[in-house]
Amino acid sequence: MNRIRVMLVEDDPFWQQNLSSDLADEPDMEVVAVAGTKEEAVEAAMNHSIDVILMDINLTANNLDGLEALKEIVPKLMEDGIKVIMLTSLTEREIIMKSFQLGALNYITKQSYKDIVKAIREAYEDRSTIHADAARIMRSEIQLMELTPMEREVFELRKEGLSKTQISEKLHKSTNTIKSQLKSIKSKLTYFKGD
Repeated sequence: MNRIRVMLVEDDPFWQQNLSSDLADEPDMEVVAVAGTKEEAVEAAMNHSIDVILMDINLTANNLDGLEALKEIVPKLMEDGIKVIMLTSLTEREIIMKSFQLGALNYITKQSYKDIVKAIREAYEDRSTIHADAARIMRSEIQLMELTPMEREVFELRKEGLSKTQISEKLHKSTNTIKSQLKSIKSKLTYFKGD
């Protein structure tokens, strides 16, 4: 049986140890490399035969250098068919979307640790489903693509809690313009409560 070759990119010794140990217990998986920094991750990706990378996002402080590593590894991903699963404690919409834009196949938070083995197998078999940790945000982003850039701006301000009057002042638009944009947003997004 071919074993799934996994690279773990994680700076926290606790997660390095536990993930490596858990994956070693799986008969169809082996950890072929462990990297703790962006530089180590890029070097290991270039020098090892890897099927799946588990990539943390913050490797040093809060620098999002896991995303930078992913960006540098992308040509190798394309060439060798390597799959990347982001594994992180971050849940911000922008970071999740950026991960997918850069080529990640899945996004799992460390709270969903128990789903990692299944996600690795799915990624390896090219039948990956987007994990629930990211799926809601992905669906929301797809719906928001219906909005014009101006409507998106109004939507974001409304979500921040600004009133129609505050939005009109901030964007230098009439209140009637904001009202009609909110109405348009509401017709495009069934879940949006614009009033």
